[in-house]
Amino acid sequence: MVFGRSNSRRPVEPVTLKILVAGGFGVGKTTLVGAVSEIRPLRTEETLSEAGRPVDDTAGVEGKTTTTVAMDFGRITLREDLVLYVFGTPGQDRFWFLWDELAQGALGAVVLADTRRLEDSFAAVDYFERRGIPFTVAVNCFDGAGRFPVETVRTALDLDPGVPLMMCDARERESVKEVLVAVVEHALERVDGLRRAAAT
Repeated sequence: MVFGRSNSRRPVEPVTLKILVAGGFGVGKTTLVGAVSEIRPLRTEETLSEAGRPVDDTAGVEGKTTTTVAMDFGRITLREDLVLYVFGTPGQDRFWFLWDELAQGALGAVVLADTRRLEDSFAAVDYFERRGIPFTVAVNCFDGAGRFPVETVRTALDLDPGVPLMMCDARERESVKEVLVAVVEHALERVDGLRRAAAT
């Protein structure tokens, strides 16, 4: 019998991390999850109805015909040993009660913003700040939307200097990947900083 090292590599069990994608109604959360997911994304979209018109503010997104009523879900493998589960939150006020459930166990979040309706981002920024969940703001560069310097957007959103802010195109896989990598890096830096502070 011959003994020796096996050339076969043992499968790597990947680390899985949960990332939320939040923001106002019609900002592009479903599009972002769908653009980056390597699996067919789970979507819980329903058609906007006449009954919802009084409560659904479609100003600025008049062409929108559907809305997420629970969540979007996708998955992306960043490395052989790192998989992200990406959960898109509903954007309408009446579904915010779901955010607490979706936030359970999240490493971090993306706050997707639209410069045409920047005020719709305040609730998401406030939500993650109050809960101490690390987040990155990604400005979705819609066609025809005004382009502003990053510092102008940072000031308008009153973001802390340590919160990453970047421009993105929620339709483009590579652009979305860059945003997700920024969220993971920011969250891990925060965790590392907390560990160092606890050790002193």
